[in-house]
Amino acid sequence: MNILLVLILLASKLKILIVMLFNTEMSNVGRRGIHLLRRLNAANVSTALLEKGQDRVIEASLTLIRERAKLKGELVRALGGAVACPSLLGVPLGHNSSFLQGPAFAPPRIREAIWCGSTNSTTEEGKQLQDPRVLTDVGDVPIQEIRDCGVDDDRLMKVISESVKLVMEEDPLRPLVLGGDHSISFPVVRAVSEKLGGPVDILHLDAHPDNYHAFEGNKYSHASSFARIMEGGYARRLLQVGIRSITTEGREQAKKFGAELYEMRTFSRDRQLLENLKLGEGIKGVYISIDVDCLDPAFAPGVSHIEPGGLSFRDVLNILHNLQGDVVAADVVEFNPQRDTVDGMTAMVAAKLVRELSAKIAK
Repeated sequence: MNILLVLILLASKLKILIVMLFNTEMSNVGRRGIHLLRRLNAANVSTALLEKGQDRVIEASLTLIRERAKLKGELVRALGGAVACPSLLGVPLGHNSSFLQGPAFAPPRIREAIWCGSTNSTTEEGKQLQDPRVLTDVGDVPIQEIRDCGVDDDRLMKVISESVKLVMEEDPLRPLVLGGDHSISFPVVRAVSEKLGGPVDILHLDAHPDNYHAFEGNKYSHASSFARIMEGGYARRLLQVGIRSITTEGREQAKKFGAELYEMRTFSRDRQLLENLKLGEGIKGVYISIDVDCLDPAFAPGVSHIEPGGLSFRDVLNILHNLQGDVVAADVVEFNPQRDTVDGMTAMVAAKLVRELSAKIAK
């Protein structure tokens, strides 16, 4: 028994050490772009030369997305019969997180879970994900490679927006974006609205409203994405469901922007309304943003901000399945593989959300 106790204690300490090392590495990853830029400045590299190099990297990144989208668009059109086809676009960005940066690693983990073989590729309503008309994939925006060149967030957000537009140019592809932290929703929604030529209705499922003016001084913080969206006029209605962590500023901002808050403390009262939503009438369509922490951590422990008292997984699916409206784009964000269980429980949850969103978009 003494030997067993020693082994358990050693295993526990090893786990803590691994987490500490991983957190340190994530912090370092988030700062590499800044450090490289400082080194280049210290080496007296001219601004013109630096910007020229950044331009080349950005153009190469956009070319990669453009050509993949063209290829997938041609395939879907050749098969015929698709009016709308969701296309996965990974945006592995984590540096705008206020706590942990692990969501940067989420897109490949979600893809792995989608196709891992532990379940079949049929959605609950019977659509087959292996059919390219139901789901295709254009890969990831190379976020870290772009940041390593010293590109700042203003320009990085434009690159994300342009990548989304490239997907939308290949009819009938529609972007289904894999985050990354929630800061990515701003450039994605901006691109969708600009490309369609008008605002959308947004269904936002989250534990937090993410509407701070500039959380911790960062206007692109994952806690400020919906402030940027509403300020830009990219949304007509913003419905925020699952909210259970909101500050005084959050409430003031929600009132300022006319957001429709559906908090968990009143969910039983609001359930019938939320499971019979009709959105997007008279405008360009519906955008769905799902922060995985909208779910109670019993269903999805692998998130940066664990907030008990959330939605059940079936609650979320009922809302999605019953929603009436033309879903023009969506995102699944804030899954943090760093905090997931050993058996990848939250990865499978995120994958299931992607599968059912695919079925919702595809037609």
